[in-house]
Amino acid sequence: MAIVFERLVGRNVARAISEELDLAGVKTSADTFIEAAILGWIAITVAVSFALEIFTTIGAGPALLGGVFVSLMYEVLLYSILELKIEQRKDFVEAVLPDYLQLTSANIRSGISLSRAMIMAVRPEFKYLGDDINILGKQLYSGETLHNAFSQLANRYRSVTLRRTVRIIIEAEQYGGGLADLLNQIAKDLRSEDIVQKEVSGQLFMYTIFIAFAALVGAPTLYALTSQMIKVTSAVWSKISLGSITSVPSFGVSFLKLSKPLITPQAYFYFSLLAIVVIAGFGAFIISAISTGRPLRGLKYLPIFIILGLAIFFVVSVLMGNFFSSFGSL
Repeated sequence: MAIVFERLVGRNVARAISEELDLAGVKTSADTFIEAAILGWIAITVAVSFALEIFTTIGAGPALLGGVFVSLMYEVLLYSILELKIEQRKDFVEAVLPDYLQLTSANIRSGISLSRAMIMAVRPEFKYLGDDINILGKQLYSGETLHNAFSQLANRYRSVTLRRTVRIIIEAEQYGGGLADLLNQIAKDLRSEDIVQKEVSGQLFMYTIFIAFAALVGAPTLYALTSQMIKVTSAVWSKISLGSITSVPSFGVSFLKLSKPLITPQAYFYFSLLAIVVIAGFGAFIISAISTGRPLRGLKYLPIFIILGLAIFFVVSVLMGNFFSSFGSL
């Protein structure tokens, strides 16, 4: 008997996932997506847990926690990819919408109906928007009301601009008015809005450079320097016998005691890797939010930021390791 994974997460969750898949333009069913998420979570948890327990010195409990953490990152990655595809579809539609509206306006001026003008305005470069417009035309020819057909078109994309445009078209068609002039004016307003957004992004470019430098250069360099200093300190303390020290000047502080550092070089090394990944990841999202107003667009920069941050960390670690090697040999 086949397992219906939709029933494992509940009807409301399955419906929400199905809507997300439709917005992303993914033809996969919600059940298949949930199956990949659940089975992937189990497989990654088991594989990573066994790998950590076998190839490292940590116990079974920390290994299991590590496997759960990595599997959660897998779930976050799945959701992030889905959201990124939704954003890409929305950005594409909003980019080609002015051209499409102007073509539709020109067709209406020639004396044909709105539905026919919209179908004739479809071009190959409009891609999936053109496919959705053809579906809308078939719905109108089959007797579907204008309001329902246009509402279904707007619901295929997470675009406020498209929904506002659809609402204006519906009201103009119902109450009358110069629809051709209206569509042409909407196209001009959308282009003006895009120009203003690009100008704002250009003015915020200095903030983008500062954040990129802090996430990709500043933080990895500081972590690499601190890591090497901890190695040197640990090497020095390993050659000091605390029992041979009889007295230490207290300078008026009676509770002053000498002790070895509590942080090991290996622990700080792993902490540095995790911190750099987190900082580089948030840096990508912050830069995307500043430059475009949409943090999820930073997903396409995320791998580059993480790789560059880790690369700078290892390069600086090697350089500082060679520089401090003489101190570590004391």
